[in-house]
Amino acid sequence: MTNYLVVGSGLFGSTFAYEAAKRGNHVKVIEKRDHIAGNIYTKEIDGIQVHQYGAHIFHTSNKEIWEYINQFAEFNRYTNSPVANYKGEIYNLPFNMNTFNKLWGVATPAEAAAKIAEQRQVLGDKTPENLEEQAISLIGTDIYQKLIKGYTEKQWGQKATELPAFIIRRLPVRLTYDNNYFNDTYQGIPIGGYTQIIEKMLASDLIDVETGVDFFDKKQAYIDQYDKVIFTGMIDQFFDYQLGELEYRSLRFETEEMAVDNYQGNAVVNYTDAETPYTRVIEHKHFEFGKGDKNKTIVTKEYPANWSRGDEPYYPINNDKNNRLYKAYRDLASTEPKVVFGGRLGQYRYYDMHQVIHAALQVVKDELQ
Repeated sequence: MTNYLVVGSGLFGSTFAYEAAKRGNHVKVIEKRDHIAGNIYTKEIDGIQVHQYGAHIFHTSNKEIWEYINQFAEFNRYTNSPVANYKGEIYNLPFNMNTFNKLWGVATPAEAAAKIAEQRQVLGDKTPENLEEQAISLIGTDIYQKLIKGYTEKQWGQKATELPAFIIRRLPVRLTYDNNYFNDTYQGIPIGGYTQIIEKMLASDLIDVETGVDFFDKKQAYIDQYDKVIFTGMIDQFFDYQLGELEYRSLRFETEEMAVDNYQGNAVVNYTDAETPYTRVIEHKHFEFGKGDKNKTIVTKEYPANWSRGDEPYYPINNDKNNRLYKAYRDLASTEPKVVFGGRLGQYRYYDMHQVIHAALQVVKDELQ
């Protein structure tokens, strides 16, 4: 039997805690926020499950991961089909035949492919070296200017010509009328929200949970007290930024209740012009097909923000400079044999939810089997 301390009650930490307790280990989970579930925390307001930290749609092609998460909740059949608002013009995301027809008036895949190929010629034979060039090589100049440039520069706080090309290599482009953003086999949102999943994961008698607790208030005492620490916070903060500060992007959310039944007609609308200060508007009731109190809806505007110490870090900025610094921290982490670093902050990478579970189960395999 091992006494584990898990720092952070998000999906990574909670998955590990659940698996450790299932094997008879004692687990203490501490969370600095006043609630469990990390960024997948949902709260019911007006009969609507509100995603408190931005839209979370579970999607995966890994059958084992899909079956794993379905232990803890029943999922609906929600399909992620965001739309883009460019100065009042509405376009489908992902970029598909609906988008191309609205933009260029084309009606066949051949016509759309020819238009994209024509616009790519602005690059000649050049290999894309930044995000702007990568986007144009994928989708042409018109869509880049209307639906990518403004949104991306707001999201990252940098010019597209200064961002690495790899950020946009997964951009979905379809010569069909399919509005499903993801290509994954399985997709949905838990009926009743995400928080229940974490509650069930942490329900064991062998798991003790405390919220409103900051690990750094007595870091060394925690390390001394427990056999092993699973740390899901920022790896550079763990080491008191001694090698330098990794860079992150933050977010700010403005949520309001509106006295209408249906505000925007879709769960997610991206605002792709540069002038609108927020990147997207989320209307939460559409994640559950309009469920909730009649003539009430909850709407959240999502604003990207610069990050500084004390702010919530949402996205690692995985450019060459930061990746080199993270590698140095990872090497430093090898000098802490009692500590395992996990999750998007501990491993300094962007994770979708299914990837978080996969990574946590890999740590379970390494630690417990």
